[in-house]
Amino acid sequence: MMDAISKRRMIRAYTDQPVSREMVVALLEAAIRAPSPHNRQPWRFAVLSGPARARLAQAMGAQLRADLLRDGVEPAKAEQDVARSYQRITSASHCILACLTLRDMDRYPDAQRNQVEHWMAGQAVAAAIQNLLLRATELGLGACWMCAPLFCPQVVRDTLKLPADWEPQALITLGYPADAGKARGRMSVEAVTIWIDE
Repeated sequence: MMDAISKRRMIRAYTDQPVSREMVVALLEAAIRAPSPHNRQPWRFAVLSGPARARLAQAMGAQLRADLLRDGVEPAKAEQDVARSYQRITSASHCILACLTLRDMDRYPDAQRNQVEHWMAGQAVAAAIQNLLLRATELGLGACWMCAPLFCPQVVRDTLKLPADWEPQALITLGYPADAGKARGRMSVEAVTIWIDE
């Protein structure tokens, strides 16, 4: 396992070789083995290939463009960002949209505990995504975790006609890697840890 953890990279460029349905199922099998609060398994997945990728990329790109222009980004720079996002999504063999649902989570009479349930569901989805990314690395696939759906959940939901209770969390692009990706530095254990003994 540590080998996959060490080798995992965010891969943003893919070859033209398609990923088989069996390989995608293997990734999803790994994803659903993640821990979840109360074992409620609040993750949901939509697998996109073919024209669905372009349809979603166009819809999210329109929202990205509007957001960037509203932020005062130069139009040419905004178009570059939109084009880069479109290329990343449409060049992937498949995209896996990870969503959460609160359908089976606990409900409470107060907002604070309901918010905690929401956070717990989000943590479970993130754990499922990490399982998926590590399995992709083991199988020789490349993948990239894109958080863009968090910025336009209704656009994603409407474009893909998702069930109303599915909350888009991340888009994972997937394919055979065209390059090795970049190794990113990590802070030391000492820099991010305190030890409390008493």
